[in-house]
Amino acid sequence: MDTLTRMRTFVEVVDAGGFSAAARKIGRSKALISKYVKELEDELGTRLMNRTTRRFSLTELGQAYYRDAGEILQRVDDLQDMVRDRHGEPTGLLRIAAPRTFGDSILGQAVMEFLALHPAIRIDLNLDDRFVDLVDEGFDCAVRVTELQDSSLIARRLADYRFVIVGRPDMMAATGWPTRPSDLSELPCVIDSNLRNRFNWRFMVDGERQTVQVSGRIEVNSPEAVRMAVLAGLGYGAVPQVMVRGDIAAGRLNVVLENFATPPPGIYVVYPHRRHLSAKIRAFVDFLAEWFQKHGGC
Repeated sequence: MDTLTRMRTFVEVVDAGGFSAAARKIGRSKALISKYVKELEDELGTRLMNRTTRRFSLTELGQAYYRDAGEILQRVDDLQDMVRDRHGEPTGLLRIAAPRTFGDSILGQAVMEFLALHPAIRIDLNLDDRFVDLVDEGFDCAVRVTELQDSSLIARRLADYRFVIVGRPDMMAATGWPTRPSDLSELPCVIDSNLRNRFNWRFMVDGERQTVQVSGRIEVNSPEAVRMAVLAGLGYGAVPQVMVRGDIAAGRLNVVLENFATPPPGIYVVYPHRRHLSAKIRAFVDFLAEWFQKHGGC
């Protein structure tokens, strides 16, 4: 058994959070995986992890080995991808991180179309609304909806991600139609706790940014839940335009304050800077750019 295989098995165990999870992920028995890790420790002459029947923890040397081993394995994978790229189809496992709601809808559709075009690529799509660290957590790339800040990552803007303020027509008739952003401070709103400034909605008024403090009876952590609450008549909501196009067209929701919208955040695909960009990442980034250009902004 070669050192790289043992090293890769050790990294898989740490990434998966345990021997059983790693066994399920890579399709090998738990006993075989334990054997590989033990052989690696014997080869190195040191213990990399402390194990009990239910959990494990990395030793100080284990933490250092895990960090450097991940970088070495990534370089090996990149080198293999570079060689394969010279004579064939991009191949291998592509680990992608994305926000849950975005991945469940728009991105999910794009990923399925990408897989149909590239049968030699496997995808591990991790949907989580938290901000993941691509390098530390072993992701190849991430799709993010954000106002991009300075970063050590390489970023490619794919499209705008427009938000609109919507309300149910009968609720608007009862509470009054807002004509200025400041009107919202006196009206019921649905709060999305995922937004950075959830109680302070931003608008452009007379060419300047204005913040309006809002409140309401319900706070949720999902744009889809905001949409459902607005449809239930619980208040005005700030939601991605793409999620309510059908509701607007059907007359279930009205858009308000369109003339006061701020510049939309962008949809970006980001990936770590490396000397060689692997074929699978390049193929995915190029595909997303073309896909969003074809389907337009959100």
